[in-house]
Amino acid sequence: MTTDPICGMYVNEGITTLTSERQGRMYYFCSTNCKVQFERPERELAALRSALMVATPLTAVVAVLTYSISLPYGGYMAFVIASIVQFYSGERFYAGVADAVRNRSANMDTLIAIGSTAAWAFSTVVLFFPHAFGGGGMYYDTSTVIITLILAGMYMQRNAESRASDAVAALVALQPKVAHVVARGRVIDRPADGLKPGDIILVRAGEKVPTDSVVVDGEGEVDESMITGESVPAAKRRGDALTGGTISSASSLRARVMRVGNDTTLSQIIMIVQDAASSKVPVQELADRAASYFVPLVVAVGVLASLGWYYLGHVGAGTAVLVFVSVMIIACPCALGIATPTALLVASGTAARNGVLIKSGSSLQAGSTIDTVMLDKTGTLTAGRPQVTDIIKTSTYSPREILGYAAMAELSSEHVLGKTIVEKARASGLPLRLPKKFSYRQGSGIIATAQKGEVVAVGNRGLFEERQLAAAEKMVQSLEMEGKTCLIVGVGGRIVGIIALADAIKSGSRGAIDMLHADRKDVWMITGDNGIVANAVAKKLGIDNVVAGAKPQDKMRKVAELQRAGRKVAMIGDGVNDAPALTKADLGIAIGAGTDVAIQAGGMVLMRNDIYDAVFALRLAKSTMSKIRQNLFWAFAYNAVLIPVAAGALIPFFTVSVYDVLPALAAAAMALSSLTVVSNSLLLSGFKPRRH
Repeated sequence: MTTDPICGMYVNEGITTLTSERQGRMYYFCSTNCKVQFERPERELAALRSALMVATPLTAVVAVLTYSISLPYGGYMAFVIASIVQFYSGERFYAGVADAVRNRSANMDTLIAIGSTAAWAFSTVVLFFPHAFGGGGMYYDTSTVIITLILAGMYMQRNAESRASDAVAALVALQPKVAHVVARGRVIDRPADGLKPGDIILVRAGEKVPTDSVVVDGEGEVDESMITGESVPAAKRRGDALTGGTISSASSLRARVMRVGNDTTLSQIIMIVQDAASSKVPVQELADRAASYFVPLVVAVGVLASLGWYYLGHVGAGTAVLVFVSVMIIACPCALGIATPTALLVASGTAARNGVLIKSGSSLQAGSTIDTVMLDKTGTLTAGRPQVTDIIKTSTYSPREILGYAAMAELSSEHVLGKTIVEKARASGLPLRLPKKFSYRQGSGIIATAQKGEVVAVGNRGLFEERQLAAAEKMVQSLEMEGKTCLIVGVGGRIVGIIALADAIKSGSRGAIDMLHADRKDVWMITGDNGIVANAVAKKLGIDNVVAGAKPQDKMRKVAELQRAGRKVAMIGDGVNDAPALTKADLGIAIGAGTDVAIQAGGMVLMRNDIYDAVFALRLAKSTMSKIRQNLFWAFAYNAVLIPVAAGALIPFFTVSVYDVLPALAAAAMALSSLTVVSNSLLLSGFKPRRH
């Protein structure tokens, strides 16, 4: 069993024919109305508006005929007008019942249709067969008011929900329609969805980038704010990546298409936001189980209450019908069904606008419980762009030769330190050739064989034997005391030099750590770097808990150790070596500028390379779960209090005359309950914690 993404009702996916596929995922619906709302919300809103515009004036006429004017054949006039409201404006509810019967399930339309039809049918029988129930009044005003108020509530709810989905709509609107393709020396306009990888495109100043691509010619700035939330345009030059939907600010660029269709970054973001909005959180499971039994239970309560008052309370047949009608209408489980989806939709949209992608509702719930945050150092707390500061020789090899050997070994490496050494060598004009052999020693370094046969080792202490380290240890310790990272270079089995690198701490890291502490979260820094460098960085950031020299499996074991101690752990990282810990943690938060492996492993993705966004994500998660609990409490409390009222709890205090207004109040309360849930969720749209 799955749930309808619009109303939250249970749907048997093995039976229903009401389905819709969006970006490779199948969705199931309890009624055609929900399916249309999902696929074409503007059409559903227009249909609601039309139904409401017909129902409203006709309901007013029925009310006048009932309470103000006594006309010949007034009852028959009320019958005709009420029938138009019942079967034209209320047609959507009967269509929903037909869908429910076909799918062998029950939905919210079932209760509305049964309740309003009971009032209309009773009145019709009394009109045409006055003695059928021993006399009694007609309740066309009740049936028309119920339908009109429910349609009004649904219309307001749909309008509010459209605001909730503004973030997704804005992302969809970013997708350009036309691309300028450069072919055979000419620029040809083509539909953007017809681009293929390898095509060369021209992006003029002020235009949107049609799809994910790489700059092949030109320099300029690109506004990436709608994708990353970053307000400052990013500089772009040859070799830099462009994201589809971003805007070239001041100059033209030529780029090679890399990804198209559903593989683009923008499409993936839209899919993640939509999936998060339609996913479930564990706290919703109780509501789902209740909703699956709710409709038959309400019908049973309505029948029993009506018969009980008729036979045991000796009320009239008309009052008994109104008891049944009131229970049907007041108990519609709309608020229960949308309590979670609306909050998730608003939260995931708000997060996306601020550069955070939330992959699922369970990630949000996990984020709300986090009490311990574990962070990688390089690329997460620091800029991840270290610079070579020192090349120290410990042999007859010159600094230039030491750099050349190290760069040759690191030429195939993806590690940020290795890339820095290669860039330094190229900037120094050193010729580089790929090694004959290359092997990566996880957490230690690299061993490579040069073209002339020399075996070159580049890495930390773990890559070398203790006797080899003796000549370099004092110099390494001295550099590390300055907060620098040292890579030891060995050639032919002996250490020939040391390359020192320094990685600047990101400007916002200290403020983000202070905010985490203010939120009463324990903060750990775990890094593959050595203890001296790690502790120097941690001291600057105000972090007391440090684990240094950690390999990928060590990071994962530390997460497990903290979890065994009862902690709820979030791991924040950006590299391949962080992936096991990201997966093991209660919540993995991947830096969007990191590796694809890390991003896939994370439950949340920070599109900007800014730890403040992790603080934002955790605080948003806590606020979202608070809203979901408020919504569920309201939905349960509403039904717990008002179903007994509708079933006759007020009769001993106000007599049966309470049912002169109770059915209409029930319809208004049902509509108000759904609107309350949506409005409460919309408060998340303005969420943004203040920077420390």
